[in-house]
Amino acid sequence: MRLLVLGGTEFAGRAVVEAATGRGWDVTALNRGRHAPVPGARSLRGDRTAPEGLAALADGAWDAVVDTWSAAPRAVRDAARLLRGRAGRYVYVSSCSVYAWAPPTGYTELAPLVQGAAADADRTEYPRDKRGGEMAAVGSFGPDRSLLVRSGLILGPYENIGRLPWWLSRIARGGPVLAPGPRELPLQYVDVRDLAEWILGAVERELSGPYNLMSPQGHATMGELLDACVRATGSDAELRWTGPDVVLGAGIEPWTQLPVWVPPGTDMHDALHAADVSRAVATGLCCRPVTETVADTWQWLRSIGGTATRRPDRPAVGLDPAVEAKVLGL
Repeated sequence: MRLLVLGGTEFAGRAVVEAATGRGWDVTALNRGRHAPVPGARSLRGDRTAPEGLAALADGAWDAVVDTWSAAPRAVRDAARLLRGRAGRYVYVSSCSVYAWAPPTGYTELAPLVQGAAADADRTEYPRDKRGGEMAAVGSFGPDRSLLVRSGLILGPYENIGRLPWWLSRIARGGPVLAPGPRELPLQYVDVRDLAEWILGAVERELSGPYNLMSPQGHATMGELLDACVRATGSDAELRWTGPDVVLGAGIEPWTQLPVWVPPGTDMHDALHAADVSRAVATGLCCRPVTETVADTWQWLRSIGGTATRRPDRPAVGLDPAVEAKVLGL
């Protein structure tokens, strides 16, 4: 298989390139060259936000294109227009954020979508930008040759958002840790490597249309995630489980100040951790245990000195130690 990845050196794009080269595919990656390329892939230089930024793609043909773009939709439009006659399928890694707020518990790919998105738009806000990217892919490749991967929370090695790396770093420091409860809170996420493998399988099967791409509901719990962090780091951390009312009463922001966690029984929890993923599971999605995701992320984090580079277009995550200590009464 001949695969073109637009990006391919960070997180999701990198995982796709690594998985494809591991399968022996002929992989080309177009990017700005700001990060080390994946061995075994052909590298092309180009900045899709600049004039003539796609010039390196003037020639060539591919069985599929994978695009993880999350800013101005017109960048997806330009790439899709350029490649529609020379690529068999356009895979756009989108987001469950494209659903109109607030999606109901167990929402499927047929749930209502955000309004106001456009394929030729400049950058606006994340949900509309991702929806605009979907529209751009379908606009050039049609519904039968475009695949919309509506991912949710993505974790794993090379994470450039900082959610799991923050938890690992915090727990590695040891001592009392504010653990937002309840322990049995169900989580829904996908290991970036499982996401990549599903994408490649979908390309082989010539799948099209939208797919919610996360683990089945309750694949792991908040307790299992943080327990795995304690085991992986080998620290003396003491998880002090704290009720949602106490956490919220302290003014702590779910999802950002306490990454991954959102309180149960809320629209936010249903949107992030309660999607119907039966369509993806039926087409080959397999999710590894949370212990493997956590251990491998910790190993990667240690290999780069313990500090991961965060994408500048994403908000900082993590809780101020002083706030944590106050809530715990230390």
